[in-house]
Amino acid sequence: MKPFTEKAIQIIKSIPEGRVMTYGQIAFAAGSPRGARQVVRVLHTMSRKYSLPWHRVISSKGELSIKDQDVLEQQKKALSIEGVEIETGNKISLQKFQHHIHEEM
Repeated sequence: MKPFTEKAIQIIKSIPEGRVMTYGQIAFAAGSPRGARQVVRVLHTMSRKYSLPWHRVISSKGELSIKDQDVLEQQKKALSIEGVEIETGNKISLQKFQHHIHEEM
């Protein structure tokens, strides 16, 4: 497994309940500031295998960006159960719910 992938998995696993991170934020922290699409790939291919909290990863605009309606509803339900408020337009306040990690991670 590539170092970026390992680091991205570690970061995604560290997102606590009731908080979210953006694809770009995870990519930056994993060492690839322009690697947001790589984070999408990691989530798509490795969420089950590594029990990743995929529902806690959202767009940089604070939006739920999953196109599949059933999966989007799963994401909304999982976030709501954790106390994350979803506003009109499937938006989440990054100011209120965004998780920030420390440099040493």
